[in-house]
Amino acid sequence: MPQISRAWDEQDAEEAYSLPAHFFYDQKIFDAEKKDIFFKSWHMIGHESELATPGSFLTQDIFEQSVIATRDRDGKIYAFHNVCQHRGNRLVEERRGKFSPALVRCAYHAWAYSMDGALQAAPRTECLKNFNKADYGLKPVRVENYGGFVFVNLDSDAQSVADMVPGALDEMRRFLPDLDRLRLIEEVDVIVDANWKVIQENSIEGYHFDLSGPVHKELAALIDYSGYDLTSHDNWWTYIGPPAKGETTHAYGVEIGNATYQTPWFFNIGLWPNTTFYSFPYTDMIGTFIMIPLDPERSLLRFGYYGIEGRELPELTQAAIRWMNTQLGPEDIQLNVSNQKGLHSFGFTHGRYLIDAERSSYSEHLVHHFHKLCYQAIRGAEHGA
Repeated sequence: MPQISRAWDEQDAEEAYSLPAHFFYDQKIFDAEKKDIFFKSWHMIGHESELATPGSFLTQDIFEQSVIATRDRDGKIYAFHNVCQHRGNRLVEERRGKFSPALVRCAYHAWAYSMDGALQAAPRTECLKNFNKADYGLKPVRVENYGGFVFVNLDSDAQSVADMVPGALDEMRRFLPDLDRLRLIEEVDVIVDANWKVIQENSIEGYHFDLSGPVHKELAALIDYSGYDLTSHDNWWTYIGPPAKGETTHAYGVEIGNATYQTPWFFNIGLWPNTTFYSFPYTDMIGTFIMIPLDPERSLLRFGYYGIEGRELPELTQAAIRWMNTQLGPEDIQLNVSNQKGLHSFGFTHGRYLIDAERSSYSEHLVHHFHKLCYQAIRGAEHGA
């Protein structure tokens, strides 16, 4: 990969220059991120309620790798490489579903595996010498439950999610009282022509809120922007806005009225490298926002919306989901795409972070923090540090 100066992450944040433009489109940089970030990180693939019954499954692609998570009859969740142990055929293409009966059956030669990964049937293998089914179970992948969400990791030596982000779950529970009673409402995938870091950095700075498009101004009007707080905690970060001062009667084009909601605050928490949980003000849902890199200049954005089990979804929350899918999301995506295009200009190499001493609501200190995590992850691979 291109030579990276060790001096970049030693800059004083308030005088720092941003990552060089090629970090957002160079193939070798991207390959290093794939190997040293994404093949070693925890990936949030869904909520445990999506694996509510034996035989239910979720899949997650991590570049060319694919993982399948299942639940067995005893209620235990397992994760495996999504590949048959006979000839390497991909077992499951669907994102989610249920095996009935509770067997993963390869469509090529009908080898079948139970939910714990054990090989149960392999037609005609009785004629083979020294063939033992116990030797051909699915290959396991690390899986953990964190706050009710299912995470997988291709690195068997990785620290646990809880150890990676100490204190994050406590902060989530402060603002999301119904975290343990969720159900999937909707999942929306959108492919965006931008590097995954461009998308992430857009989401973790408030500098553009009242300076870019009209929909961001609508969101900013729901919070007391002077109290918008952006805080880094090593491998996790928060950006949280208190309710706007004075009475707020409408949000997302709908009366608030007697609608139930998780919190009147705008709450966001990000876990390294690409998972965000959030709640819009006055909504009875928890949103997830995942930036899944596809190639140096293309990402899949996965928006998940989770309601409260046993509670009817308020009209206000339904309006907020529509607003996110049709207004705020597209407005941000347009900024992502135009930013990606501009990074190729001969007229730009790097810029200055807007980081003030107060780390105010406009400050880009979370962007700088996130960039340092990315830089240090791939720098170590290059220098053997």
